[in-house]
Amino acid sequence: MGFGEVALLDFGAIARTDTVCEPFQFFATPGALAADDLAAVRADFPVIQKPGIFPLSTLTYGPAFAELIEDIRSSELEDILADKYDVDLSDKPLMITVRGQAQKKDGRIHNDAKTKFVTCLLYLNELWDEGDGRLRMLRGPDKLDEFAAEIPPSGGTLASFLRSENSWHGHAPYVGERRYVMFNWMTSQAALDHDLGRHRFSAKLKKLNPFA
Repeated sequence: MGFGEVALLDFGAIARTDTVCEPFQFFATPGALAADDLAAVRADFPVIQKPGIFPLSTLTYGPAFAELIEDIRSSELEDILADKYDVDLSDKPLMITVRGQAQKKDGRIHNDAKTKFVTCLLYLNELWDEGDGRLRMLRGPDKLDEFAAEIPPSGGTLASFLRSENSWHGHAPYVGERRYVMFNWMTSQAALDHDLGRHRFSAKLKKLNPFA
């Protein structure tokens, strides 16, 4: 089937995935993208040679990747996430950003800002055999080895969580290619505009400074 005829994301698999409730609400769906679709999306992935988070508006990419973005923006996916977390996302604007490279400081234990309501990470790597770089859903803010789940960022895996006061997460340091699309339902349009503006400014600096 060609792009545009059916969704690339397996909405059924995402909907059927159980949501973990402790220590915060999260889930992970391996195979949210089929192998053939993953290969097509990877081939159309934007060229990103520097670490950091890049807004879509700063990137150039091919049709398969664009089709994936349309799936992410779909009301069907929004409804699934709203149902899984029993929240209303209809008034929450969506922010979509992309990462292609990881640096050593990435993955340090953190909790998302209060302006982020729901976070999703769709990994677009090949099979992840590395020991480091695996997302960990943590039991607290202090120890990376005290985790409720460890999620390899293998291509096609969707990881998501509902932001809360204890939604700590991180991963062991990894340097190299680490591809994902991150999408966040934000608490307000002002929060979305602020974060996108910050990411656009950072992307502009990276473009101007080859050593950034």
